Amino acid sequence: MRRPFYQWLMTQRNPVAADEIQTFANAAFYDQIFPKQSENFQEISSYLEENASYLQNMSVYDAAWEQYLRAED
Repeated sequence: MRRPFYQWLMTQRNPVAADEIQTFANAAFYDQIFPKQSENFQEISSYLEENASYLQNMSVYDAAWEQYLRAED
């Protein structure tokens, strides 16, 4: 069983935010209603599209999801 996406994303945090995924992780950390227990791509995608003004481009989420899947397999 894989860990939730949010838990993986938090391992990508970096106070310097050298890339887009790190910037995404830093912002998600402060998002109080992020679906923290979800492992479902569509559920998280819908949430981000509707609620996450801090994510400028959904392709960043897509790239993060791909890294998450590779890390969790």
